[in-house]
Amino acid sequence: MRDKLNGMVRRWRFVGVLLALVVCGGCGIFWDDPYVLVTTTPLNWVEVHYYNANHEPVRRESVRVTGAGFVEVKSGTSRRVSDSFAKSMGDATWNDYNTQQFQVDPEHVREVFQDLVNAGLFDRDKTFRGTKYPSPGRFIAVRAAIDNKTYSETVNVFEEDPELAERLYNLVREFKRPTLGRKMTIFATRPEPKPDAEDDDGKKGDKDKKKAADGGEEAK
Repeated sequence: MRDKLNGMVRRWRFVGVLLALVVCGGCGIFWDDPYVLVTTTPLNWVEVHYYNANHEPVRRESVRVTGAGFVEVKSGTSRRVSDSFAKSMGDATWNDYNTQQFQVDPEHVREVFQDLVNAGLFDRDKTFRGTKYPSPGRFIAVRAAIDNKTYSETVNVFEEDPELAERLYNLVREFKRPTLGRKMTIFATRPEPKPDAEDDDGKKGDKDKKKAADGGEEAK
């Protein structure tokens, strides 16, 4: 009788070990490492929206960078900067909207993306940890897709992860002034001319011609 009980105990122990191996193996299969090695691919992209409500009027800045090195920068007080579907056309700031596009070295972009990943961009346990030192008035949000990992929360990263927020802010500062960045080739930074720019230049030119003519007459 005792031998039978010992045999049953051994069998149950063996089954328990098998179950533990299966469960651990399953955890390994479904575990997703948030700290990946970033590759250079046009499918990767990061979009950052920033504004500081402590200054009036509130100036918004938006930077979108792709893995291929394409950069689009938007800035101004218009809500269109951070919301492509904004409909408040009656706002006084509606037309305060500037945009520029340029190309940078994809390898430099990969390094920037790797820095964000290393800072815990996709680490949910780290990202959603609150802070005792909030940054009142400053708001920054990020959307990203890097090597099959995505992030699209609308939370203020300054309040959730200040360290990551500062890295995102540095990204905005770097790319909103392309001449300050390294490994950058600017191909389209000239803003679109205003409708009355040509007229103004024309009037100015006429005034210069008239002044020159008057000067010529005085010389005579």
